Amino acid sequence: MKNLQDRTLLNNGVKMPWLGIGVFKVEEGPELVNAIRTAIKHGYRSVDTAAIYGNEEGVGQGIREGLQEAGISREELFVTSKVWNSDLGYESTLAAYETSLQKLGLEYLNLYLIHWPVEGKYKEAWRALETLYKEGRVKAIGVSNFQIHHLEELLKEAEIKPVINQVEYHPRLTQKELQAFSRKHDIQLEAWSPLMQGQLLDHPVLKEIASKYNKSAAQVILRWDLQNGIVTIPKSTKERRIVENASVFDFQLTKEEMFWIDQLNQNHRVGPDPDHIDF
Repeated sequence: MKNLQDRTLLNNGVKMPWLGIGVFKVEEGPELVNAIRTAIKHGYRSVDTAAIYGNEEGVGQGIREGLQEAGISREELFVTSKVWNSDLGYESTLAAYETSLQKLGLEYLNLYLIHWPVEGKYKEAWRALETLYKEGRVKAIGVSNFQIHHLEELLKEAEIKPVINQVEYHPRLTQKELQAFSRKHDIQLEAWSPLMQGQLLDHPVLKEIASKYNKSAAQVILRWDLQNGIVTIPKSTKERRIVENASVFDFQLTKEEMFWIDQLNQNHRVGPDPDHIDF
C-alpha cells in the first residue's frame, strides 16, 4: 500500500481501495454532499453508505459533483451500500437494491452487503445478492457484522462466497479469530468504527507512538488497520480530518508497535453484538 488509490484484490477478481470514507450518522444535506466531494477531491476512491443511514440521495449527489469536479469517471469510484434488516428476504432484498440504486442515482454498485445476520433471514437475502451478482447488476457481494458461525452457516449453502465481511474493528476489539478465519477463506475483513467513535484518541500508548512519527493517534490506528490487511472506512465531514485520515501511507509501524496496539484489546464493542440483535 503506497497511496490512497492502492487496492486489495477481492476473491472474485474485483479490486477495492484499502481506504475509503464512511458516512454513518451523517444526515442528508450540504455537509454530507460536501464531505463526499471533498473526499473525492483529495483522492479517495471508495465511499461506504447503507440504506438505514437514510442518506443515499446526498451521497449520490456528492458522488456526481465530486466526479465532475475531479474530472474522473464513475468506473474509478468504488461505491458500497447495504440492505437493511427489514428488507432481508429474496424478493424484498432485490427490491431494496433497486431502491438504493435509485436514491444514489447510479446504474450499479461495486459492493452490496447484508447489513446484519438476522437469524432465519440472511440466507434468503444472500440468494438475492447472488442473483444480482450473476445478472451483472453488482460487481461484488458480501456481508457485514457476521461472526464465524454465521459465515460457516452461509458457506454451507452459498453458491458464491462473500468477498467482504465488514465488522466493528479497532484496538479495543481486534477480532483475531475472525481475522484468521477470514484469511483462511479468502474473505476480506473491513473495519467500521475504526477509531472507536473517537474514544481511543487520547490513549497514552497511541499518543506516544504517534509523537514518534509526528502523526495523530487516529493516523496510527488507521495505519495499524492497513498493516493488519484490513480495509478501513473512517467517517469524517471535516476537510482537515478527511485529509488527515488519508495521510497514512508515508510511515510504517514496527512489529513491536503493532504488538503494543494489539495488547489494547478488551473485546469491547461500541456497537451492537451481532449475536444479540433485536432490530
